[in-house]
Amino acid sequence: MTSEIIHERLIEGLRQFFLQNKKTDAVVGLSGGIDSAVVAALAVEALGKEHVTGVLMPSQYSTLHSVADAVMLAENLDITHYLIPIESIYHTFIKELAPVFGSRKKMDVTEENLQARIRATLLMAVSNKYDSLVLNTSNKSELAMGYGTLYGDLIGALMVIGDLYKTQVYDTARCLNHSRHVVPLNTLHKEPSAELRPGQKDRDTLPPYPVLDPILHALIDEQLSPDEAIQKGFDPTTVGRVVRQMERVAFKGHQLPLLLKIGDRPLLGSEKWFVC
Repeated sequence: MTSEIIHERLIEGLRQFFLQNKKTDAVVGLSGGIDSAVVAALAVEALGKEHVTGVLMPSQYSTLHSVADAVMLAENLDITHYLIPIESIYHTFIKELAPVFGSRKKMDVTEENLQARIRATLLMAVSNKYDSLVLNTSNKSELAMGYGTLYGDLIGALMVIGDLYKTQVYDTARCLNHSRHVVPLNTLHKEPSAELRPGQKDRDTLPPYPVLDPILHALIDEQLSPDEAIQKGFDPTTVGRVVRQMERVAFKGHQLPLLLKIGDRPLLGSEKWFVC
């Protein structure tokens, strides 16, 4: 399926979802990354710029260029956007949790997830106040590997790109930029990061996406067994790592929003699809 067809189907799916739910407005958390940029740009095409609001929620771990990229995207799209720093909120949580955590003060996934859940609360507050729907920005690669926080960045009324692998998200971004400059070039070219701790990169936790996505495609879309994927030429160690991770995080799939179904093999069961 070409990027152009994917683009058209996502736009139509978004429109139909909002029509069926009798809603007109969307809220998107803007991180400065490729996923939120693509979702926001698609929402503007589907709903109109006056019906999309961006919310920037930087923490102490957010880089200046990420904030600048998010602002540039919002300005390119000409959408209303708000800046709500979460550093002070985060430190309040940490302070109140200190007696519970006791000696377990070393930063781990707990503090990372806390930041994601703070952002989710803020997005839902904006959504409720303005009678709008939060659009989720997770992609298929992240979902398959459990690279997301339940009740955090996995919240939303609809997973717009949940049936697109990360490499397809980049292709969609380039498609969006074909007619006019929408997604900032720095967003397209910088290394992916959740920015939940100092110096964090996606590759710290996941294989590089050009390596990961073909393996996921073989396992999910082609329905190959791990042994068949290895026979196809994929590295046995990497395949084993991917399979173990997918099995370990499979429970998250039962608690996710609807996703726009683009391909033949979405990750979630049919009760979680919105067919476009």
